[in-house]
Amino acid sequence: MFGGSSVAVAGKDFPGATSTQVTAPRGDFGPLGPLTDLAVERLLLADKVAAAKFGTDKPIDDPAREQQVLDKVAELSISVGVDAEVSKRFFRDQMEANKLVQRSLYELWTTHPELRPTDRPDLALEIRPQLDTITTGMLEQLKITSDVRRPGVECEVGLFSTIFSAAVDKQLDELHISALGAALGSVCTAS
Repeated sequence: MFGGSSVAVAGKDFPGATSTQVTAPRGDFGPLGPLTDLAVERLLLADKVAAAKFGTDKPIDDPAREQQVLDKVAELSISVGVDAEVSKRFFRDQMEANKLVQRSLYELWTTHPELRPTDRPDLALEIRPQLDTITTGMLEQLKITSDVRRPGVECEVGLFSTIFSAAVDKQLDELHISALGAALGSVCTAS
């Protein structure tokens, strides 16, 4: 009808548009779905990180710990076959998004003490192992989605659609939606 080519965005075909071939596996929300799901999972852990740190001497900003994470990410990137600089940029975004959630929760809990968490999760034993698992999954997804994450409208539209779908599906609040956008900010900048 339109020369036989089309682009699919959010499950809809746009006849006449052209696209590069997508080789990443499609999750529930397109090829960026699995990466987005992992970003959501990581952001939801930010609530636990905040609960673990709130009212202690553990800072939200911990440059030494952040550098350790980035160094480990760079090391793991090589074994997975992902450019270390791309991975470090992506994980800097993850950390900044996580800190956005933590700061907002600190502000909420300071203003409304009745909303403070009653449990204090253990960062080392409970949260960091989960973060390590998510990190490995994210690096694998960065490799799998390298062709999809090229700069351009197709990636941006796909990412927007994926973020929107994940926000609805996971019933994210405004804070976590904003943080998700920040966490995935560099997805379409380089592969």
